[in-house]
Amino acid sequence: MANRIAETRADRIFDRINIVGMCFVTLLFLYPLLFILSASVSDPAAVLGGKVWLFPKGFTIVPYIKVFQNAEFFISYWNTIVYTVVGTFVNLVLTIMAAYPLARKDFYGRNTLTIIFTFTMFFSGGLIPLYIVIQQLHLLNNFWVMILPSAVSFFNVVVMRTYFQTSIPEELYQSAEIDGCTRIGVLLRIVLPLSGPIIAVMVLFYGVGHWNSYFNALIFLSDRDKFPLQLILREILIQSDTQNLMSSTTNYIIDSAQYGTSIKYAVIIISSLPVLILYPFLQRYFAKGVMIGAIKG
Repeated sequence: MANRIAETRADRIFDRINIVGMCFVTLLFLYPLLFILSASVSDPAAVLGGKVWLFPKGFTIVPYIKVFQNAEFFISYWNTIVYTVVGTFVNLVLTIMAAYPLARKDFYGRNTLTIIFTFTMFFSGGLIPLYIVIQQLHLLNNFWVMILPSAVSFFNVVVMRTYFQTSIPEELYQSAEIDGCTRIGVLLRIVLPLSGPIIAVMVLFYGVGHWNSYFNALIFLSDRDKFPLQLILREILIQSDTQNLMSSTTNYIIDSAQYGTSIKYAVIIISSLPVLILYPFLQRYFAKGVMIGAIKG
């Protein structure tokens, strides 16, 4: 009985320490978001004066109004949505097409292909050869330059392959083939309906990657009408003169000395909203898919 009481007390102490630690970590990650939100609706003078810590000072929505009056911002926002949706779809299709054969034990040469694919995870030609390839394919300043160079990640292929191997019994494949189902039919009718968690994980991985991508646009795009949101956001964050970032087709002029700082925070909030909204809907699938793909693999 004494040992049980001692263990119970130790467990309670351990649980309390965990709770305190998790609360601290939560505040550590939550505070920057709250600060950015407060700064985006605060008086710019208060923000620059360091008076904004947690709650807004001198509440105003003028920075958001100025952002929404910028035509270039909306164009880049729409470009990012298109890049993310199309890119994630292409990523998902190619990842499934690669992971499914590699997960089948009767696929000849899968070990050799795995070694070849793994090589690409650690070695690449570099930026200059990539630029030459993109140029030879006539993809410079093209929509597909934001999609094709990152069309598939072998790390994600490995995660999905592991899920197929550990979560879908081999007997299902065999019974379906005995009933006359083709290999493609097995994939479409059995494998994919049972792979909701890992598909949600891939959508989140690839979607967030496309949403935050700016490097390919910085290197391969020159037409501002094709710029993604993150490239415009990058310019806003590194330029001291926000007025130069406004579209020349609009009659709206930003007083950067008065609203520049608050506009930066407002843009960050607006650009982060889609990911923040999407994640709670995929969270339960995300946790399950990652644990299966990582531990059992």
